[in-house]
This record gives sequence, structure tokens and C-alpha cells, in this order.
Amino acid sequence: MFNYGDVLDLPLIWGGLIALSVFIYVLLDGFDLGCGILFPFAGSDKNRSRIMNSIAPFWDGNETWLVLGGGGLFAAFPVAYGIIMTGLYLPVTLMLFGLILRGVAFEFRFKATSRRYVWDFFFFIGSIIAAFSQGIMLGTLVQGLEASNRLYSGGPFDWFTPFAMICGVALVIGYALLGSTWLIIKTEHKLQVWARKISSWILSALVLAMVVVTAFMYFSDIDALEGWFSLPGVLYIAPMPIIVLLLFFVMRKDLTTEREYRPFLLTVALFLMGYIGVCYAMFPYIVPYQMTIYEAAAADTSLSFILIGAVIMLPIILSYTAYAYYTFKGKSGHEPMY
Repeated sequence: MFNYGDVLDLPLIWGGLIALSVFIYVLLDGFDLGCGILFPFAGSDKNRSRIMNSIAPFWDGNETWLVLGGGGLFAAFPVAYGIIMTGLYLPVTLMLFGLILRGVAFEFRFKATSRRYVWDFFFFIGSIIAAFSQGIMLGTLVQGLEASNRLYSGGPFDWFTPFAMICGVALVIGYALLGSTWLIIKTEHKLQVWARKISSWILSALVLAMVVVTAFMYFSDIDALEGWFSLPGVLYIAPMPIIVLLLFFVMRKDLTTEREYRPFLLTVALFLMGYIGVCYAMFPYIVPYQMTIYEAAAADTSLSFILIGAVIMLPIILSYTAYAYYTFKGKSGHEPMY
């Protein structure tokens, strides 16, 4: 049997595929979590219905990418999966609880009449819990996990640190900005005006949060900074703060115009800058800063076999995702969709 490992860097390819899946998940599920975070502040029941209808065709399909990223990690890097899932067991459980809670609230709200406010509350709380838990997981990974003999060796609450909490708050703010700029695209009239106004405030809060997270990393002596401030990393990272400032000022201007799509795309670019920084700091580790992608990878035969499946399935997933967004383009109303 032909072994693709003889000609391809399979661990690197799979590391890239997982990183791509996670990034797509963060963007797609990020805006619908962001809509849930903004949900109670929309001003009226009709506006809340419009917000929910703007994500109704997409929210469950967006979570495909979470399954793909987790499944890819389990299949391609089983040792890393065991260490990461053990170290992040409680935040992962909280995230799943939040996703389940908002999913249930989503379905029941469309049928509720007299007590719709109960499901509105659960939808908001579920979104906050899911977003905050994901930020905690990100912060914990950036800090690093303790591992020895290919097993997790830390405690069950090692994730409960000030830095991880700050990252949780930062991601909630980031998702809120994705949600508000998504609403600029999907809504009109007073709700769109409100979305533009709140996007301006959230944008400033996000840039401040990015500065605070970076400063906290610097003063906490987190290992990730070694990749940022040593050659050649500093040459690659140095332009990124300038790019972030340019994106900030361009977006602030766009929010005062009639542009609808570009604020969302600029928010995506802000997320991309942060994601590139994190990935560069952690590379080549998949269990930061204990195990590289090469040390944690499955056998080349296994990676080759599952790569064939990925090559077949990824275009299919991308195609139906694009088709869904194309089919349900346009503004959302307040009428029930279920």
C-alpha cells in the first residue's frame, strides 16, 4: 500500500486542517453566539425574533466545524486529544452545557407564547456560558498544560487562572462584535442602526481586551511569547499591531456609513490577526508546550487513510455551507420560522 507519509508531511497537514476547522468554527458559531450574547439588549420582542431568525438557518450547521475539529484531533493526534480533553474536562463540559441550553431555548422559543422571556433568558445564558468556556480553553492552552509520560499530569482546576478568565471575557466581547456586525448585514431600519451603534462600542472594547491579554501574557512570562519576541518571529509579529490599528480605524469609519458587509469582514480580519499570533506562538506544539505535532501524531498509515476521507468530505461540507448561506441571504423578519 502506498504510504503518503513518504512524500507528505502528514502531521503538519493535519495540524493545519484542525487549525482551519477551529478558525472556521470560531467565525461561524462565533457570530450566532454573539447574537445570543446581544439578545436581551435588542429592545423589543420583535427585534429579538429578527435576531433569532437571522441565525436560524445556520446555527446548528455551524457547529459541524466543532465536531470536525474535535474529531480530527482525536483521529490524527490521539495522545494530544487525551491530554487536552483531560486537562480541559470541566470547561469542555460547561461549553457543551451552554450549547445544549441555547439549542433547547432556540427550539422552544418559537413555540412559546406566554413565557417566551424564559427561553430568551436561557438563550442568552447558554450563549454566554459557551463563549466564556471557549475563551477559558483558549487561555489555558496558551498558558500550557502539564503532561508527563504522554498523560495529563496537572490538576482538575489548572484552567482556573486569571489569564484564562481574561481570555474568556475577551472572547465574549469578540463574539459580541461578530454578532453585531452580522446583524448589520441581516437587519434593517432601527435594529440595524442599533447594531451599528453597539458595534462601535464593542470594537473599542475588543481592541482594549486584545491589549490587556497581550500585556498579561508579557508580565506573566508565558512561554508563548518566546516565539513572538525572538528572531525570526518578531519580524513576522511586528506588523500585526499596526494592521490591527488600521483595521480598527477603517471599521470605525465604516460603522458611520451605509456599508453592510465590510464591518463583518473587518471583524473576521481582526480575529484572523489574533489567531495567527496564537498559532505562531504555539507552533509546532499541539500540547503546549509539552508535545509537538510530530510527537503526538498517529501512525502515517492512519493519517494517510483519514486524509483520504478529509479530502472527500471537506469540499462537501464547504459546498453545503456556502449553499445554505446563499439560499438564506437577505434580511430577516420577525415572523416565526418553525
